[in-house]
Amino acid sequence: MVNSFEVKECYDTEVVKKLFTEYSQIKGAESCFVSFDKELNDLTGYYSGGAIMVGYENDNPVACVAIRKINDTTCEGKRLFIKPEYRGNGYARIMIKAMTDKASEIGFKEVVFTTKPEVMSVGYGLYKRMGFEELSEENGTVSMRIDLG
Repeated sequence: MVNSFEVKECYDTEVVKKLFTEYSQIKGAESCFVSFDKELNDLTGYYSGGAIMVGYENDNPVACVAIRKINDTTCEGKRLFIKPEYRGNGYARIMIKAMTDKASEIGFKEVVFTTKPEVMSVGYGLYKRMGFEELSEENGTVSMRIDLG
């Protein structure tokens, strides 16, 4: 059977909370989840002006990425997560593309985000291959950006 993978904007906060919470339990990712409870309790407010995208394999939610508005031209990409048992299928690339397409559609000119290469080396390599540029590095956290123009 061929797996079908589809990315959609998600308004079901329970689906999002489950994915975000699973992501928050990855070893080494703890510092990415400062004020996480506040974010979870008000997903709609926290991501107001942005979007939350969920990737579904055969209608099963297995991946997510969020877009948080910083200002009228810049947004932050957050919470890119693929459930471990679904990794290696190219879903991260599809999720990043869906995120940048949606950010552009909303009207943003650039996406910025931070990552920890030491914890997420595969993701970090993918970002670089997809054209994200490194802005700075501090205590193992790298800031990156991509121009949507």
